[in-house]
Amino acid sequence: MSHFLIFVLLLTTCSMAFASDPSPLQDFCVADPKSQVLVNGLVCKDPKLVQADDFLFRGLHLMGNTSNNVGSNVTQVTVAQVPGLNTLGISMARIDFAPMGINPPHTHPRATEILTVIEGRILVGFVTSNPENRLITKILEKGDVFVFPKGLIHFQKNIGHGYAVAIAGLSSQNPGVITIANVVFGSNPDIAGDILAKAFQVDVKVVDKIQTKF
Repeated sequence: MSHFLIFVLLLTTCSMAFASDPSPLQDFCVADPKSQVLVNGLVCKDPKLVQADDFLFRGLHLMGNTSNNVGSNVTQVTVAQVPGLNTLGISMARIDFAPMGINPPHTHPRATEILTVIEGRILVGFVTSNPENRLITKILEKGDVFVFPKGLIHFQKNIGHGYAVAIAGLSSQNPGVITIANVVFGSNPDIAGDILAKAFQVDVKVVDKIQTKF
């Protein structure tokens, strides 16, 4: 094997290794929220000061408040709630849906999501990237599991008559959430109306009206 090919393989391996959350090099690296040091992740607390509560979250059995415009609530369990998740590359969430409630189209820039329906009947879907923009969708029943690939826009909708609940696992301690409507129409400051009007092929007055809702 040539030296050049070996070099290319090493570069490929390195790029794959750095494409997700950092791997732990010790038993744990409990996040220290008091540290002023900025790193890609969070600084470790002194292991001697680590307590069981650093790995604990309580309350995921409680229903979230779905009295809002979209009829859903997401209870996150990320490194912000559980410092012990730091460097472990996982997190989770509980999603509650009122009847006909939706978890609007959004994306997680740093994580793949795997969703399990605990109660109810939920329509899910994601859209592939340009240029195909193919919609892949499925109706899930209690106990069904569905995967949303990393970075792709996806959504969920409760199509049952009662409340629905799902649990999501995510492949990052801090997956991030970009809700499409909020980002596009609720940016601070606003994206210029003429830009959005041309992008969505609508009159600028339509854009102005939508922006007032965010």
